[in-house]
Amino acid sequence: MYEFVSNPALLLIGFGLLSGLLSTFAYLPYIRDTAAGHTQPQRASWFIWSVLGSIAFLSQLYEGAGSSLWFAGVQVSGTIIVFLLSIRFGIGGLVKRSDCIVLAFAGAGLLIWYFTQNAVYALAITIGISLLGGGVTVAKAHAAPESETLSTWFMSFIASGCAILSVGALDWVFLAYPIYLFVLNGAIVLAILLGRMREAGADVLILTPARRAPLRSPVLPAHRLPSLLGIHRRGSIGRWHPPIAG
Repeated sequence: MYEFVSNPALLLIGFGLLSGLLSTFAYLPYIRDTAAGHTQPQRASWFIWSVLGSIAFLSQLYEGAGSSLWFAGVQVSGTIIVFLLSIRFGIGGLVKRSDCIVLAFAGAGLLIWYFTQNAVYALAITIGISLLGGGVTVAKAHAAPESETLSTWFMSFIASGCAILSVGALDWVFLAYPIYLFVLNGAIVLAILLGRMREAGADVLILTPARRAPLRSPVLPAHRLPSLLGIHRRGSIGRWHPPIAG
């Protein structure tokens, strides 16, 4: 164990493998909930992510990425699987005019890569336009938090952090993609939690200064308190269900 911790090369490999393993376990509940109809992925977002994630993975592979490739490879594989499931179980349109513009930019990035033999341009364009698909999912996660699987996004958040550590150097070509996903996954986790707080009626009521009333939050019996970490009454992690009225 000491040899593993004290050896930088082994440590980077360990972080890379851990990021890939966490990403695998992150997608399993999302795939399960999507197939069961509990989670409804946004078709346009996952379609865009599938295309752009493939470009990001190939560009990093071309540039010679090492341990961080485990994370990128698992991410794009899981993304493609979720996209295929979203065709039947998801919500929203598949390809709209705005999506065609995004794909056109992705194609431009590939052309630039081909003519310059430099994958950095394709990676930069990929991350830039991936934000469009990410913004859609962040908004949906806040508006309908029950439509997303919290455990998936939380584990992906941790996995992307491990992928950042697996790079082992200040190389922005290899750091850019995991940092982008670290920020995006964190934003989605925060959006889900804020959405659940809103639906649970946990927002603090602030009265006018003239009333001088204390800040109040609704008080529920202990057995009816919603779990912001997505823990059901039976102890499973994933989606929160509102308490039964009555």
